[in-house]
Amino acid sequence: QVQVAESGGGLVQAGGSLRLSCEGSGQVFSKYAMAWFRQAPGKEREFVAAINWTGDRTYYEDSVKGRFTISRDNAKNTEYLQMNSLKPEDTAIYYCAADPDDYCASYTCYATSAEYAYWGQGTQVTVSS
Repeated sequence: QVQVAESGGGLVQAGGSLRLSCEGSGQVFSKYAMAWFRQAPGKEREFVAAINWTGDRTYYEDSVKGRFTISRDNAKNTEYLQMNSLKPEDTAIYYCAADPDDYCASYTCYATSAEYAYWGQGTQVTVSS
């Protein structure tokens, strides 16, 4: 049974920073591709960032490039999303997702939510103006 759990959300002013964490358990987390998605009120869930299992390839949605950084520490079964220069439009519930196969080789593939078999419950990020 694979489980992933997010932490680190909260309330921050525009221009501030937060670091989200996602800890995995139950299987060989280090072999999974990992990603972050988010869902704002009244909107569909959208892709934010992804990292392959070795950590040498990362992908970002255009609006977060240069501000967010995804990383992983396989020894700790944990991935991170460092979010800097936060904007009110970043306000959303952020979800961690795990892909046990990691067959993706393109942005389009990594950005597709159906690729991910395991999801966390989400953590709220609120950015005030």
